[in-house]
Amino acid sequence: MAGVGLGAAGIGAGLVYRAAPMFWQQYAKELGEPVLPAPERPQPARWPDRGMYAAWLGHATVLVKVDGYTFVTDPVFSTRIGLNLGPFTLGLKRMVEPALALEELPKVDAVVLSHAHMDHFDLPTLRALENRRLEVVTARGTADLLRVERYARVQEVGWGETVRVGPLTIRGLEVRHWGARMRTDTWRGYNGYLIEAGRRRVLYAGDTAMTDSFRGLGGADLAIMPIGAYDPWIRNHCSPEQAWRMAGDARADRVVPVHHATFTLSHEPVTEPVERLLDAAAAERERVALTRIGEQVLVG
Repeated sequence: MAGVGLGAAGIGAGLVYRAAPMFWQQYAKELGEPVLPAPERPQPARWPDRGMYAAWLGHATVLVKVDGYTFVTDPVFSTRIGLNLGPFTLGLKRMVEPALALEELPKVDAVVLSHAHMDHFDLPTLRALENRRLEVVTARGTADLLRVERYARVQEVGWGETVRVGPLTIRGLEVRHWGARMRTDTWRGYNGYLIEAGRRRVLYAGDTAMTDSFRGLGGADLAIMPIGAYDPWIRNHCSPEQAWRMAGDARADRVVPVHHATFTLSHEPVTEPVERLLDAAAAERERVALTRIGEQVLVG
């Protein structure tokens, strides 16, 4: 049986290398690198049940509580993200630990998944979160990756479609990215989302290159915007300046920059995305709500 497992791992490793040699080389480079602790630590247990609070836990994982209802975007708590082969994960290693461990999370009512890429749709994390009280919203053509019977409900959403989850109304938004998890499964969808709870509104852009899709949304209290992995992937990932412009298109009051400083996905220096975002914000830097993993903010 050990031989069978190693053979499968070897085949998987070969597939990964042929598909993305840069990422395999990064995997080897990271083997001896430590995972640093998060620079800040949020305290969601102290968040009251009135108002809107948010904490950046790392990469695209943001914990949000709106008037007592808690959801999390693209939860990724694994040390490595990539191809799961039994007990092994062939993929990239975190530079920084999540700001909270899975067991330190408060009660989460819903998970919002933007697309099936492994740095957003982490199967070990989603398996660990499974419970019959948790609802999941995910993109079209991705629910097959989940053990749907282990959640309260799993709803797929396409562009322009709307679902209800507890007190939330969630609308799928068109973005400029792609959805295939393994290159050939090109039918999988990919979304941004407008998440509404009464008068409170959150834009979660997911992953996207520059797009005009967020114009005309009617404003948002908070925009969760990706700002990293643009060098050399600018055709699929926006620059920090473009992220700032799109948050402006959405008329967002506050901006939480994500998708940076957690995994090495591209060539830009690790501190460059947030530095460029702050430069783009210029005199409006106070609108950038969080810049360090683990920071939290009272939105209103």
